[in-house]
Amino acid sequence: MWSVGLDAGASRTVDELEIATEPLVLVLGAEGRGLSRLTRERCDMLVQIPMHGRIESLNVSAAAAVALHEIARRRS
Repeated sequence: MWSVGLDAGASRTVDELEIATEPLVLVLGAEGRGLSRLTRERCDMLVQIPMHGRIESLNVSAAAAVALHEIARRRS
């Protein structure tokens, strides 16, 4: 299993996730604070959701839905 953290400061986006078709665990942080430093360091990879326009961030349930949708899309 790969551990993939969802983090706004990541250099890759979720649509660039090379291991989307592999077994993985999606790690999400607290709303507002995001992933803690130790959690971020333990993830195999960090990805972010590309944000456009005036939206700065999503709540954790919306972020999970977007990321899981992209992973499911890549698997089909």
